[in-house]
Amino acid sequence: MQKFNFESIVSQALKPSRFLVMVNKVYNRFFPHKESLSKEQNLEWIKKNTTEIYSYANSISSTLWAEAEIESKILEQNANKTLENIKYNLGGGAAYPLLYFLTRYLSPENVLETGVAAGFSSYSILSALDKNGSGVLYSSDFPYFRIKDPEKYIGIVVEKKLRKNWHLFIEGDENNLSKICKRVNKLDMVSYDSDKTYSGRAKTLKKISHLLNENSVIVMDDIQDNSFFYDYINENNISNWKVFKFQNKYLGLIGNLSKTIN
Repeated sequence: MQKFNFESIVSQALKPSRFLVMVNKVYNRFFPHKESLSKEQNLEWIKKNTTEIYSYANSISSTLWAEAEIESKILEQNANKTLENIKYNLGGGAAYPLLYFLTRYLSPENVLETGVAAGFSSYSILSALDKNGSGVLYSSDFPYFRIKDPEKYIGIVVEKKLRKNWHLFIEGDENNLSKICKRVNKLDMVSYDSDKTYSGRAKTLKKISHLLNENSVIVMDDIQDNSFFYDYINENNISNWKVFKFQNKYLGLIGNLSKTIN
């Protein structure tokens, strides 16, 4: 969590579109959605169903997984050089080796990412799209309102050469998704790593539901925070799902990777 900076918070709150996003974030934290599982029950279910990422990826394409591991090492080296000169902790990335692997394997036309932060996941997806030779990444984020001039840190580790296929929106999911949904007619892959509350996840999935199809793949980070992932796959009778562990956190994957994106 960033150090409390009252001046920065006020500065962001004075921007009308961002003030409402900030209010919603506070509301969702203090008035959480009622879940079907307690936090302990949810974590127990997650651990019982966890699969190793490397085992899963290797079973699909050992060549692409080896490539993903190499590219992830390059990302970490380049990103650390950039981040060591920044005084703020911008948080870790999602499961970027998996995101690179999925992007290379699926060759998606349109990818949606919610939650950018320093840009580890953005870098991975964009790097894979560049390798594919096609595809566009649409990213939704909201500046860290506790730090000064937060906009300049969003996606800071993403190299300039990768940004040509990147559309970045920074006014919060509530505002960004409406704009993104007008630009695309389908979403082949979604990486969810923004508002981790139950309500935040539910609102986003509902908003983009008309752009998803039977071949769409969804990756949802930090599913240990609440039982949304568990509830979502059960309520929608989803059979193609996996749970993985990455850097002491858990993520869920929805989608059948045996199908080819059209």
